[in-house]
Amino acid sequence: MQQKLDRRSLLAGGAALMATVAMPMVARAGQRPEGTAFRNLSSFQTVDWRDHFDHLRRGAILADLQSRALHYWSEDGQTHLLYPCSVPMSDEFARRGHTEVVLKRRNPVWIPTPNMRARDPSLPERVEAGPENPMGTRAMNLGWQYYRIHGIDNTDKIGRQASNGCVGLFNHHVEHLFELVEVGTQVKMI
Repeated sequence: MQQKLDRRSLLAGGAALMATVAMPMVARAGQRPEGTAFRNLSSFQTVDWRDHFDHLRRGAILADLQSRALHYWSEDGQTHLLYPCSVPMSDEFARRGHTEVVLKRRNPVWIPTPNMRARDPSLPERVEAGPENPMGTRAMNLGWQYYRIHGIDNTDKIGRQASNGCVGLFNHHVEHLFELVEVGTQVKMI
């Protein structure tokens, strides 16, 4: 029995190593198979909350727009969660710095911002909760007007520059995070 486990571990480890080595070669060549996104393995390295926050009162969220990853630390420091996310489509839409969660909403209504409607007048005035809602199943409003951490209706946007300023998560991820975060949780976008 022990030999089978060791052999399986060796084979699994070898396969993972080969995939890890092959991935940067494809990225360096600037080529990728049709319909696939580049992988950003560096996003999923451990980050120390102390590099970004003075304390963990009410927990902390770090949204790394460059690596397209969202980190969450619990108040007691025992929980560190890491989620892939969508980020603003350009620096024009990105906001960086410290803020906090000021409101939590289940099944939010989506109302395009005035700037979004000016750029695209065909946008609806509002979208009620449901599968077509761009904000997904949960939203956490930040202290900056129009900025949110929320679910997403189109999962192809995860890992991409695709938003007008918000950070988007898979709905099952935002639902889990929503239960842990409280109003007043500190947020930093870098």
